[in-house]
Amino acid sequence: MPANVARQLNPVRWLGGPMLLCALATLVLTAPIRVGGLQLPEPVFALVPAFAWAMIRPSILPPFALLLLGLYMDVLWGGPTGLWPACLLAAYAPVLLLRNILAGQSFIIMWVWYAAACALAFGFGAYLLVLDSGAMPSLVAVGWQFLVTAALYPLAHTLIERYEDADVRFR
Repeated sequence: MPANVARQLNPVRWLGGPMLLCALATLVLTAPIRVGGLQLPEPVFALVPAFAWAMIRPSILPPFALLLLGLYMDVLWGGPTGLWPACLLAAYAPVLLLRNILAGQSFIIMWVWYAAACALAFGFGAYLLVLDSGAMPSLVAVGWQFLVTAALYPLAHTLIERYEDADVRFR
């Protein structure tokens, strides 16, 4: 199939594939592997589809997929139940609202917007953790996790490019 032909928006490929890849990547980087005495970074891979799905097209399915991914992350990382679903949806909602403004922007500008969405998710998560536990999470650890997650934008760009024009109703 030629690269410029749009792919059909099949929910299994559009939602299920990225969900499975995010879950597997999160699981792999949760393993207690040390390289040079340092633990591997744990980026929030689910922020990649949260940004991309909001940009690709409005739909009722992505928020539920983000809810499932967030609950998976809560269970895997041992966080308070509902923390990551709330953070993912906090990043998804503004991008969905601003998608008409963001459409057609350059790669670098979109990366900045993706980083802003990540910062919103991490800031909201830190705020929820302060409310839940009464203690501030390590800002250095949150900052490193944010930087590693923000560096994942090329994956979001690839997902957006792959399915952006797949639904003829939105051309």
